[in-house]
Amino acid sequence: MRLAFVGQQAYFGYIALEQPAGGLEPRFFELRPNASGAELRAALDAYDPDVVIAFRPEFVPHGLFEGLRAITLGWLTEPLPRDDDPHEDLEQRLEYLKAIDPDNFDRVIAFEPKIIPAASDVVPIWRSVPLPCTDRLFAEPRETSAAPRFLFTGRSTAHRDAFLNPIKHDFDVVHLAHGVTDDKLAEFMAQCDAGINLHNEPYPTFENRCGVYLAAGLLLISETLDPRCGLVPGVHYVECDAPWAMWDICGALMRTPHAFRTIRQRGRAAGERFRASAVYPRLVADLLADVRAHGSPRSSRVAATLRTE
Repeated sequence: MRLAFVGQQAYFGYIALEQPAGGLEPRFFELRPNASGAELRAALDAYDPDVVIAFRPEFVPHGLFEGLRAITLGWLTEPLPRDDDPHEDLEQRLEYLKAIDPDNFDRVIAFEPKIIPAASDVVPIWRSVPLPCTDRLFAEPRETSAAPRFLFTGRSTAHRDAFLNPIKHDFDVVHLAHGVTDDKLAEFMAQCDAGINLHNEPYPTFENRCGVYLAAGLLLISETLDPRCGLVPGVHYVECDAPWAMWDICGALMRTPHAFRTIRQRGRAAGERFRASAVYPRLVADLLADVRAHGSPRSSRVAATLRTE
């Protein structure tokens, strides 16, 4: 079965399935926001996929998948407002979502469950699935070095800098702000002992870097997660709610590098739930079964469903 991923390679390449697994033959297609999509559609027609999974489906041009002989799934990857007084950043992301063309998709899923109420006001949501991690980045935990090195992947914001600046001052921190993916990212993770997760702004969510750090065998040190998507603080990772608390955890790892060994090992085991070769075959099988059972408003549904039986 041919599986096409559509999205921005720099952000979602390491979330996709890269090698055949579970009867799926994957290929990634670049989605350029604000482009007409003509080149993308021509490439998809040439590939003739059975299933298309689009990350950030609000960027897919209206009508792009019309007549495409495939079952199409949109995957929401951005946090959204949760209450009556949301952060302006979340409001902006909701405005982006309103650009989605629901007719492009047979189903839409969310990367975490707490965005579903806001998203459902724009487009029907089928289910919630955390973003996976490609198999290539999985590694076994190594012994923590005598001088542990910390890793953070993500752009700087005032909120993040409040946590990172004191840690950078006193500890060995690798900060990859943008553009380091694929084998280069694997190299950096192999040279580090712990991965730091921080929210973009002062609102809680569940970032996909959590699963990536766990998969790579790093000790995950995270700002408070909400939701936690099955992870348990103190068992799979270390959680803190303030800059001073995160600095203290980093200091504890420096003083006693092996103190968090059990958490690191359990975290790596929990990382298996994000393995792309396990997630995508199950997801695609459920997707096809649900479309067969309940139908879809897309005109291509019948042809695509018949092709995959």
